[in-house]
Amino acid sequence: MELKKNPKADINKKSTLFLMLGLVISLSLIFAAFEYKSYDEGPAMDLGALDADMEEIMEIPPTEQPPPPPPKVQLPEIVEIPDEEEIEEEIDIDLDLEMTEDTQIEEMIFEEDPGEEEVDKVFTIVEQQAEPQGGIQAFYDYVGKQLADKYPRQAQRMGIEGVVYVQFVIEKDGSLTDVTAVKGIGGGCDEVAVEVVKNAPKWNPGKQRGRAVRSQRVIPIRFVLN
Repeated sequence: MELKKNPKADINKKSTLFLMLGLVISLSLIFAAFEYKSYDEGPAMDLGALDADMEEIMEIPPTEQPPPPPPKVQLPEIVEIPDEEEIEEEIDIDLDLEMTEDTQIEEMIFEEDPGEEEVDKVFTIVEQQAEPQGGIQAFYDYVGKQLADKYPRQAQRMGIEGVVYVQFVIEKDGSLTDVTAVKGIGGGCDEVAVEVVKNAPKWNPGKQRGRAVRSQRVIPIRFVLN
């Protein structure tokens, strides 16, 4: 005899449903466990009861102090000063002079203080410039003749030409002193230019306020080879 199963008695028929329900319930419990919050009771949690017996704080109204009295202003005392008494004194002046109508008063003559001696200085600019006797052209004619005879042989061999600037002082008597070459060309030309000026004739001195003074000049002396 063949046994037949009752379809209602098959337990595997709803196994899938029960599995799904189990999973849903398990997940629900897990989420509930994560979301559950617990609080630990500590000493800070119990605040206790506040005492009802609290002292009432009374508001003290601010007291306004009166401002200090202004300082007393002391008025200056006006003291009347009596008029000063005029003191008359008799002063005897004995000049021991007999004045008559014929007495003549001599005028007092004051001598002028001698002025300070003028320093014997050298002027670079004067009202009337110093110049050679006979004119500047006569002076250069003299210089040209001297250079023709005294042209340095060293300068001739080296072919040196140029201008030597000679500075000198014209004294009050017209003589030439302190002759120096302030700018030269070498080759013996500087020394020759100084020697020529030292031996030059006298000049007419420069004048300042109509008086002869010491003055300074600088002149160029040109050296040219023929």
